Amino acid sequence: MTREFWKRTEPLDQAELARLLPAPSASRMPLDRQLLLEEYLLNEFRTTAPATAPTPAPTAAKRPLRRALLIAVPATAAALTAVVAVNVLAGEVGAPRLGSASVEAPVVPVEEGSTLQLVSTVQQIAAAASTQRIPEPKPGQYIYIKSKVSYLSQSLDADNDESRTWVQPLHQREIWKSPDALSGWLDEPGYVPEGGIGLGNDNPHAKPVNGKDIPGEALTLSYDWLKARPTDPEALLNGIYKTVSGPRDRDQQAFETIKAIVNEQLVPAPNAAALYRAAARIPGVVVVQNSQDAAGRAGLALARLDEKTGERIELVFDRESFAYLGSRGIQVKPAHGIKPGTVTERTAVLERAVVDTLKERPAPGRTA
Repeated sequence: MTREFWKRTEPLDQAELARLLPAPSASRMPLDRQLLLEEYLLNEFRTTAPATAPTPAPTAAKRPLRRALLIAVPATAAALTAVVAVNVLAGEVGAPRLGSASVEAPVVPVEEGSTLQLVSTVQQIAAAASTQRIPEPKPGQYIYIKSKVSYLSQSLDADNDESRTWVQPLHQREIWKSPDALSGWLDEPGYVPEGGIGLGNDNPHAKPVNGKDIPGEALTLSYDWLKARPTDPEALLNGIYKTVSGPRDRDQQAFETIKAIVNEQLVPAPNAAALYRAAARIPGVVVVQNSQDAAGRAGLALARLDEKTGERIELVFDRESFAYLGSRGIQVKPAHGIKPGTVTERTAVLERAVVDTLKERPAPGRTA
């Protein structure tokens, strides 16, 4: 079909547009963050409050910032559409609450990773993981994870191609998950509705497709799924590869899937050892001798660079005990106005436990 686009004489052919546009990439974002972002954006349509996020001083010749990258990872296609809608239709809205107290992103020296000690380092990490005593959640109980986190946000002046990079201040995040991941709760003060929000079937926006599956729910990352995986590293890695899809680098997706599991899941000792050995089998994984989690705890890291985005994801381990501490994201190559050395993500796992009821916090000494 020949169309004179500049005359706009024909109605848009939606099917043709779908063929021309690239397929949406697979989401790196956990379900709870997808739901929170979508819910927040829906709420933004109902508010007229001006943005409080720090932005460059405006001038008479500039239009308001037209786009805000709210977090360091891509959202679902629906959420991403909502982001564009909010910022284009209500330019004064800018970044949402999750960026309202943002601070300048820290910048650290970029240390080059190496594969020279990869095998020996992973052996030590796996050996330490295999000796951990992990409580087993029973039906009706919940896995509790308490973390300290900070994620990237970026404001962009599209007219002048100028951007500023910010990060959320470090803040607390608590999550409860049933072993099958069908029920849960998230409390992240200042970043979710007051009191928290339900996950899975407990989320008011959850709409089962066939009575079982929740759209976007990563059931493959549940405790039950993980416990049923083989403890052979190669077989486990093959299973992880089957959970990823889309045009993004499959190796990077697999590495980030492992990060998602160890950040907010209770991992049985044999599976944990296999998981770290599986991570070492992913092409491009290196050891970084000096890293740090969100709590300021220093350690070494298993890391992988996403060549397309220039961001390196690091899984940080204690240098003596080889226990997992948290994760860090660092921009290694300049991209989208983000300078090398910029810390794009920080997490620290503070507590893991099994509790009897939703929103129950563990008593002292009950953490895994």
